[in-house]
Amino acid sequence: MQNASFVILYVDSPTASCRFYRALLGAEPVEASPTFALFALKSGIMLGLWSRHTVEPGAEAAGGGGELGMPVDRADQVDAIHQEWKERGITILQEPVDLDFGRTFVATDPDGHRLRVFSPTEA
Repeated sequence: MQNASFVILYVDSPTASCRFYRALLGAEPVEASPTFALFALKSGIMLGLWSRHTVEPGAEAAGGGGELGMPVDRADQVDAIHQEWKERGITILQEPVDLDFGRTFVATDPDGHRLRVFSPTEA
C-alpha cells in the first residue's frame, strides 16, 4: 500500500487560505498560486489548499466533514494555543475540554475545516 502523505482541503480562495495557514503555522508555503498552495508540515505531511472552483474532477464536499488533528505534549499547551487563536479572531467551535482521549478544543479555518488541538491522556 502506498504511504498517504498529502492532505488537500478544497477552499474558496487559496490566496486567503494561504494567508490564514501561514499565520497559523508560522511557516511559508513551498508552493503558491492563485488556485493552489502547499505547506510542508513538521510531521512530514503536505497540506494542500486547492480552489474548490478549479479542482478536477469537481468537489462537492464543504468544510467541516473532517478534522486536521494537531497534537501537543501537554494539556496547558492546549489552553495556551486556544487563547492565542481566540485573540487572533479564529472561530472556536469547542472551548477547551477534557474528553476520554485527552484535553482538546476545536476551531475552524475560513472555509469551515475543523482544526482540533489536543493533548493525549497519558496511559
